[in-house]
Amino acid sequence: MKLPIRRGLFWDVDVDQLDEQKHRNYIVQQVLSYGNMEEFRLIIDFYGINQVKESIKQAGYFDPKTVSFITGFFNIRKEEMQCYTKRRLNQPHWI
Repeated sequence: MKLPIRRGLFWDVDVDQLDEQKHRNYIVQQVLSYGNMEEFRLIIDFYGINQVKESIKQAGYFDPKTVSFITGFFNIRKEEMQCYTKRRLNQPHWI
């Protein structure tokens, strides 16, 4: 991987095997979940805002705080995000 992003964000994979294009969704998800603002700006500059938005919509999980940031910054509705429609962020109320 050539992006100057902390290797520690990708603790669960071999960073040297990451391909910026092939693994775009994973990289975007990790940076939004664990990165800092400089790394956030790097992925937007590298991929462009539209590709980052598409990666966000396909992500499997974001914590509620990150979802709140994403929906405000990118003007994406929660219902457009797979992590909201298919995972624990959309749990019904208990009876």
